[in-house]
Amino acid sequence: MRYDPKADLHWLLLRPWVLVGRLCEVIAQLVALALALLFQGSSPDPAVQRRLGQKILTTLTTLGPCFIKVGQALSTRPDLVRRDWLDQLTQLQDNLPPFDHAIALAVIQEELGAPADQLFDVFPGAPVAAASLGQVYKAHMGGGHWVAVKVQRPNLPEILRRDLAIIRLLGVISAPLLPLNLGFGLGEIIDEFGRTLFEEIDYRCEADNAERFAALFARNPTVFVPRVERLLSARRVLTTQWINGTKLQERLTLEAEHLDPTALIRTGVMAGLQQLLEFGYFHADPHPGNLFALPGKTGNLGHLAYVDFGMMDSISNADRLTLTGAVVHLINRDFHALAKDFIDLGFLNPATDLTPIVPALEAVLGGQLGENVGSFNFKAITDRFSELMFDYPFRVPARFALIIRAVVSQEGLALRLDPAFRIIGVAYPYVARRLLAGDTAELREKLMEVLFDRHGRLQIQRLESLLAVVESNDGEGNGDLLPVAGAGLRLLLGPQGSSLRQRLLLNLVRDNRLQTDDLQALLGLLRRTFSVRKLASGVLSRLNPLTAALEAAA
Repeated sequence: MRYDPKADLHWLLLRPWVLVGRLCEVIAQLVALALALLFQGSSPDPAVQRRLGQKILTTLTTLGPCFIKVGQALSTRPDLVRRDWLDQLTQLQDNLPPFDHAIALAVIQEELGAPADQLFDVFPGAPVAAASLGQVYKAHMGGGHWVAVKVQRPNLPEILRRDLAIIRLLGVISAPLLPLNLGFGLGEIIDEFGRTLFEEIDYRCEADNAERFAALFARNPTVFVPRVERLLSARRVLTTQWINGTKLQERLTLEAEHLDPTALIRTGVMAGLQQLLEFGYFHADPHPGNLFALPGKTGNLGHLAYVDFGMMDSISNADRLTLTGAVVHLINRDFHALAKDFIDLGFLNPATDLTPIVPALEAVLGGQLGENVGSFNFKAITDRFSELMFDYPFRVPARFALIIRAVVSQEGLALRLDPAFRIIGVAYPYVARRLLAGDTAELREKLMEVLFDRHGRLQIQRLESLLAVVESNDGEGNGDLLPVAGAGLRLLLGPQGSSLRQRLLLNLVRDNRLQTDDLQALLGLLRRTFSVRKLASGVLSRLNPLTAALEAAA
């Protein structure tokens, strides 16, 4: 039940009858698919494109769980995959052929120690959904309590061990032929994928993950996590509370249920940011089959339920802080600091000469950023970044494989429901609020880095930029400055703000003379931003949203 690439390859090499047959099947299927896409992919005929989409679906389904997982990742990228093909790939999320019901019943009895009809008041004769690793039944436990029972597909460890060894073998052999330096470290990225897949097929780990995730969002009314039924769960069977929700697949479907797609996207993005930048523990597979829209809203945030916690991962405190700083450096166009962030994160070797890389980063990222934070999107910079990776020694650290998957899946889902949505337009206000609150020592250190240059001079324009972003859109759909004012005041006057007060004082008496210009500019900025009128508007919006709406209309 553990992924070991060397041992698995040795296991497969000792079974040449398995290796040769499967390798020929994989190569034949992929070559046939590649030729079909090469010769027919540019056809303007919708019928041809639908057939190609069906061929992609059939090929990945035939090749099994590892390849289905790749298709699931592609199904969240409407900016990478044609709509004709996308409609087919979405079926990989939970609309795959089920395995035999009798086998599922046998697995339940073997794992839980009793037949399904003794464990549940009502157990159906067929699953309601089938995915890459298992299938789900809607069962009844009495008292109106419905549960989702996920049963694992048979022989999964052997199938995954075989296919991962073949994929890794093909990946390592083809790595030197791949363009854009993406082959560097490809084996490590496949190993990361394999490790998470083997964790995903132990449903006891998934139950632990679900409970940990639920605890993190326990006080968040916009995120719901189904309860795990521990007495009815084991290694190959997982029973959880049933979710009555709408899948985040089509905008029209959500609107027909009187649900707000943009509010739901905002919740998903905010929850994703919290997972990556605050909790350090994240759901690495947020495709539409794993997210359900629930009725109701909290402010301008929709209500969202997560399911399927097999693919989870953690991010270190150091990486979280660096990513937070990287977002700020990007928006502030501090490309030298951003290049150093890439070194800290492992995308560049510490010995790399940054002299040619800094202007290259500015050319690739600065132009895309433009004057408007909301115009920025990850797909656009990924395309340009590929050019950068060809000329400079960038690499993708294996530990970031799942983080990148989670981010691009989140953005792909957002683009599917709202093509105008931009993650960075929510990410930057979120980061700005956290920085200005300075509620951890690491964030206070990063705030010092943003507010003061290396000579200790106050950078008023950067503070103004942070406040302007929060005021215009705080990532939750409003510009209420009260929390920012309160957090900032507590930081400035409290014991945690001693370093900030010291830096401000040193800035005031810089160069052996009293410097009043920066102080006057700072006071002027604070007066404009936290005027009585704006703060009163924030109070009104909290006490009476209708009053605030009427005031805005006036």
